[in-house]
Amino acid sequence: MPYIRNVATANAPYKVDQQQTVEVVRNLFGSQFADIERLLKVFDNGEIESRYFAAPLDWFEQERGLEEKNGRYVDQAVEMGSDAVMRSLAKARLSPDDIDAFIFVSSSGMATPTIDARIMNKLAFPPHVKRIPLWGLGCAGGAAGISRAHDFCLAYPEATVLVLCIELCSLTFQRQDLSKSNLIGTSLFADGAACALVSGDRTAGADGFFIRDTQSTLMPESEEVMGWDVKDGGLHVVFSRDIPSIIENWLKPNVDGFLDSIGKTGADIDHFIAHPGGKKVLAAYEKALDISREKTAVSREVLTRFGNMSSPTVLYVLKEFMEQEPADGTNGLLTALGPGFSSELVWLEWEGLME
Repeated sequence: MPYIRNVATANAPYKVDQQQTVEVVRNLFGSQFADIERLLKVFDNGEIESRYFAAPLDWFEQERGLEEKNGRYVDQAVEMGSDAVMRSLAKARLSPDDIDAFIFVSSSGMATPTIDARIMNKLAFPPHVKRIPLWGLGCAGGAAGISRAHDFCLAYPEATVLVLCIELCSLTFQRQDLSKSNLIGTSLFADGAACALVSGDRTAGADGFFIRDTQSTLMPESEEVMGWDVKDGGLHVVFSRDIPSIIENWLKPNVDGFLDSIGKTGADIDHFIAHPGGKKVLAAYEKALDISREKTAVSREVLTRFGNMSSPTVLYVLKEFMEQEPADGTNGLLTALGPGFSSELVWLEWEGLME
C-alpha cells in the first residue's frame, strides 16, 4: 500500500504581518471606497496573523504587467521548489536518482517547460523521471497530488514519487480590480511550497501515513464557484459568496459516501487534515461533518501563521500532523476543495517505525 514518507516546506522570502498588509491596501484603495474601513475588517476577521510573499510589500504598490509578475513567479517557484525538494529528499536520505516520478502542482503562474523540468535541471535529476505537471486544481491541488501519487504507486509498487505544490498567489494581485473578490483574496492568499514524498513499498526504518483510498468528485455545472478569470492584466480571482453554504450542503453526502465505500464512518476520523481555505470554510467543515473545533486546530494554526497558500496549504497541515507522530493505528481524512467545484478526499492510516 502506498504511503507518505514525509513532507517538507519552503516559505516565500518576505514575511509580512497582517496589519502591514492592511496599511498597504488602505493606501491603495482608500480613495476608491467610501467605506474602506468597514471593508478592511475582512483582514481582521480572517484570523490570519502573518503570511509569506514572493515580493516585498512595496513591490505591490506599483502596477505590474503579466510578463513581470509571471517572470517573478518562474524565478521564485524554481528557487522555493528546489529548496522543498532537497529538504524532502534529505529527510528520507534519498537523492534525485531515487525518484521515479515527479508530480508538480500549481495554478498561480504559467511556464512551459513547466517548473518541474527547470528544477530537475537545477538539481541534476536523472533524465528518465516521469514528469506529471498538474495545473488549474487550485486549493484542491495538494490533496489531488497525493491522490495521483497513490494511483501511480499502485501501478508501480517499487516507485518513489515527489509531489511538489507551489503557489505564489500574491503575484496575482490586481491593483486596478475594485471587486470584493479581489479584496477578499488579498486578505487571504499567500505564497508557499510543499513537497511530499510518496513510496509504493514500505522502507525499513520508516514511518508515515499509508494511503488506503482516495476519491475525486466534481460538482456538475459549478465552474463559476471558484477559479480565475484570465484577462489582459493576468489572473483575477473568482470567489462565490455561496462557498460556505455549498460546503455545508454538498460536502457531507460526498464524504459519507466515500467513508461508507471503505467501511468507515465519521467516528473513525482521528485526524482531520483539512485545507484551511479560510475561517468560514473551516466553520462550514465543522458544521457539515459534525467535527469539533479541536479537530480543526492544526488547520487553524496553519491559516494563522501562513494564510491560504492554495494547493500547498493542506500539505503544511499534513506536515504538522506527521511531526506530532500520531499513535499507531490512528486514521486521518485529508481533504481539500477547489475549482470545478471539486473535492479531493484521501483516507490515511498511520503506522510507526518498522525496524
